[in-house]
Amino acid sequence: MVGTAAALAAAGVLVCLVLALVPDRRTGAASIAVAPDARSQTRTPSEAHSPSPAVSPIPSPTGTPRTTETPAATAGATSTVAQPSGTHAPRAPRVPRTTSKTVSQPGRIQPKTTYRGVATLYEAGNGDGACLFGPSNDLMIAAMNTTDYESSRACGAYVLVRAANGASVTVRITNECPLPCAPGQLDLSEEAFAKLADRKLGRIPITWHLLSPSTSETISIRYKVGSSPHWCGIQVIGHRNPVARLEVSTPSGWRQLSRTDYNYFLSADGSGCGSPIRITDIYGERLTVNGIAIRPDVVQPTRVQFAQH
Repeated sequence: MVGTAAALAAAGVLVCLVLALVPDRRTGAASIAVAPDARSQTRTPSEAHSPSPAVSPIPSPTGTPRTTETPAATAGATSTVAQPSGTHAPRAPRVPRTTSKTVSQPGRIQPKTTYRGVATLYEAGNGDGACLFGPSNDLMIAAMNTTDYESSRACGAYVLVRAANGASVTVRITNECPLPCAPGQLDLSEEAFAKLADRKLGRIPITWHLLSPSTSETISIRYKVGSSPHWCGIQVIGHRNPVARLEVSTPSGWRQLSRTDYNYFLSADGSGCGSPIRITDIYGERLTVNGIAIRPDVVQPTRVQFAQH
């Protein structure tokens, strides 16, 4: 019996030694799942669906899988989810294009802008010109070059003109200076040119900019000769600031009239003729005038004027 017991004890010791020498494969597999090779650029399907939440891949913008092991990976995932690709990115809502109906469109000549050119001179006569304002009591006037005249948008504008010698004069635009007058050029009345230099010079370099002068005058309205309820032309006179648009009231709302190069706004079908008038200056101020009857070639005063700037 003693011999049998000793044999069994020896066999047990041998078994324990063998088991101790066999590696634990489950421990090695778990280590691989937790610490994948960081240099690898691709992953197998089994790795991509690893049950360990610490290594679940999150698609990055470049397509390289990222993990949640670092803050950078988490930030990249948030960016990817919050910012869809450009192909399917939602568009920003469109803003209705209504400003053109209520705000004047900018012209070539703008406030707070200095322009360079030359000044020439011409015989202004009684002061009438392409703007068709009629004779002028004040001959401090000028003709604007065709480009900056811009189909009569410059008509009535007050401009401060300065010469290289420091002399200056304020003129009102009442006429158009046709080609070859260049952009920036002003053709001054002889009286206005004389405020800057000797008339014999005939041509001098200048700078100029818009003014919004002080005035006690109010705006007047004139219907063109031949105007009727079936066709009419409307002119604005005595405005402090250049007029950018003119509208008339119609049963369907305010209607903007087209402007001619002779400084009248036309209603070819008579729509709005004799109705309230709304005028807007280049600063965006709108004035509404009521009670102006269709009286061709009669200057009808109003009680309104644009604000000074």
